[in-house]
Amino acid sequence: MPDPSARARRFSSTIGDDAVRFGDGILVAPGFRDEIDRSMSAYPAFFAAGARADLPAAYAEVWVVISGALRVGAGGDAVTVRSGDFVHVPAQAAGIVEALEDTTMVCVSVPAH
Repeated sequence: MPDPSARARRFSSTIGDDAVRFGDGILVAPGFRDEIDRSMSAYPAFFAAGARADLPAAYAEVWVVISGALRVGAGGDAVTVRSGDFVHVPAQAAGIVEALEDTTMVCVSVPAH
């Protein structure tokens, strides 16, 4: 018998009233967590132009930029990603993320957190 949880599911990149604020200008909305798939989690995020955050995390992420632009990394190794681009942010990556303009993205984390 097929596993009923093994099916495609739709999620939105919309940032709603249930988003959590991180510092000035950063909102993270609920996405899917380990109750859906223990191997990864995903959630939409919004960075207002000029918002900044430190990168180091204990897990790897892939960020898909839906709209806007970000500068990600440290010094000369930093990269700019724009609408339609995606960036791999390894666990314990050094540097910061800075929104060059209002930016909406989807973050996919491995493992789930």
